[in-house]
Amino acid sequence: MRIYLPATLPMLRQAVETGSFRPVGGLGFAVTRGLAAEYPGADTEDLEYLAMHDAALASLRLIAAGGADPVRVVLAVDDDAAESGGVDRAAADRPGADRVSPAESDGAGRPVAERGDLDRAVVTMDGAVRWDSVASVHLDGGDVAPVIRAAGEAVDAADLGDLDAAVVVGEAEDIDLAWYAPSEIGYLLAQLNSP
Repeated sequence: MRIYLPATLPMLRQAVETGSFRPVGGLGFAVTRGLAAEYPGADTEDLEYLAMHDAALASLRLIAAGGADPVRVVLAVDDDAAESGGVDRAAADRPGADRVSPAESDGAGRPVAERGDLDRAVVTMDGAVRWDSVASVHLDGGDVAPVIRAAGEAVDAADLGDLDAAVVVGEAEDIDLAWYAPSEIGYLLAQLNSP
């Protein structure tokens, strides 16, 4: 199962430096039963795009909460990349948590805890993800920083029903993240750090 982990630019830098990434709150986004139920007939690729979209919105919330650089970051990993087994057993026992059956999980029979009580595509995984197991990294280009910054400032108001703020956030959501191989990230971060 492909899992999309929201992050920020400082978190990405730390992951490259330390060789591992620990998802905030153990939360990620994936193709869950809840997400698939919202889009009956959609293929896996379309559903994965929606899960990544949700992860990008979560990244925006992390940017807003921490005052990070206006660059949404999403790491794509497979469930078997978690060092401690990939499953948050305690989270699976919380109210609203469902388990994916082995046939619907990562193919190795290891379930992932779905958290439909939080949102349609939320899953929980336990432990850190090794950097060398990251499949791809997705992030914003520098030319969209003003849009992302404005959306970060508006996201809380949008969540509370402010329609003008929702339009601002929607402008950011309309921007697709760029795809990078993990091997490209060190070079990209060096470019971002240069004056």
